[in-house]
Amino acid sequence: MGRLDGKVAIITGAGTGMGQTAAILFAKEGAKVVVADCVAEWGEQTVMMIKEAGGEAIFIKVDVSKTEDIKKMINTAIDTYGKLDVLYNNAGVNTGYGAPTIEWTEEDYDKNMDVNVKGVWLGMKYAIPEMIKAGGGSIINTASVAADAAQRGSCIYAASKGAVISMSRVAAVEYAGQNIRTNVIKPGTIATPMTLKVLKHDPEAIKRIEREIPQGRLGKPEEVAYLALFLASDESSHITGQKLTVDGGMEADSHLRLSN
Repeated sequence: MGRLDGKVAIITGAGTGMGQTAAILFAKEGAKVVVADCVAEWGEQTVMMIKEAGGEAIFIKVDVSKTEDIKKMINTAIDTYGKLDVLYNNAGVNTGYGAPTIEWTEEDYDKNMDVNVKGVWLGMKYAIPEMIKAGGGSIINTASVAADAAQRGSCIYAASKGAVISMSRVAAVEYAGQNIRTNVIKPGTIATPMTLKVLKHDPEAIKRIEREIPQGRLGKPEEVAYLALFLASDESSHITGQKLTVDGGMEADSHLRLSN
């Protein structure tokens, strides 16, 4: 028996990194997975990996900032599998990484807010009615430790992830009575293609970040995926409105240093 047997899950940004790892894990645990990504080649690769492992999945190309794309994504899940149990709003961008506050551009602002905030809201907006029909569900939204810690060079990205936490809390309270749980995962620095891409301009960046993490290393995508699996499963049935951090102790250590 898999931990997600009988469940239908949508995962955005599932073509690579944490989203791909979660999609493969969810399918392994019995879920039927709708792989959503803005890059068809990546998403189709994830579906192929799932099917080769004996799982069930379909791909849909989605720009999460577009209402019609989100509607199509939700409708595809319903039309294909008959219901929706899990929405993992994992897609995200960080276009202005490393820039001081005054150097972020309006284009950076618009892109981060459109994908990271609007995309999460649209996902919840159109998924929740279907979850109510199904008798409940689990929504998992991806934020970041940057939302709660002042990381230099993360101004608008941090703001967008703080908004994700606030929206998630409200949705958790509003729909708890309909058996819909909404929780947030706050990854630290995870060794994903996106993270490695934004860090490549500074050869010493990874070493510096590793020194700031009490465990002494970057996180692995599967370490986030297993938390998402727990939140998607019935094992977390009394957990809603929470933010859970996967960062090797980085945030705890920063709070400790600030208080001493």
